[in-house]
Amino acid sequence: MRILVSACLLGIRCRYDGGSKPCGQVLLLGKKHVLIPVCPEQLGGLPTPRIPCERIGDRVIARDGTDRTDEYRTGAEEALKLYSMMHCECAVLKARSPSCGCGRIYDGTFSGALKNGNGVLAEMLLEKGIRVLTEEELDGTDI
Repeated sequence: MRILVSACLLGIRCRYDGGSKPCGQVLLLGKKHVLIPVCPEQLGGLPTPRIPCERIGDRVIARDGTDRTDEYRTGAEEALKLYSMMHCECAVLKARSPSCGCGRIYDGTFSGALKNGNGVLAEMLLEKGIRVLTEEELDGTDI
């Protein structure tokens, strides 16, 4: 199976702070599946590092007040193209991210508080009927 995966979960330094969040459970998936790394924020043209962003309604706003919605949507659209082109069957994305979070994301106050919702890419994938998991939903079993 081919799985679209948030690149930061594979140890690629693409997060807003210039770091990564390697996840052992995700890396183990690579033993049985082909993992396709993606960073929708970079695909949308944002630099690494970058000012952190959170979703406020349908918008994605940087901590400094800059509206980054267009970049997030562009990156999500490009990631969706990659998903299709690589014949992926599901996605494992970074929890709580304004791009990749699924089910719970940061609430837009930059306080660490969470709200129900999805990141821009996760939302697009779900709207297409694509299965989306976060690294927090992996329990050591195969997908």
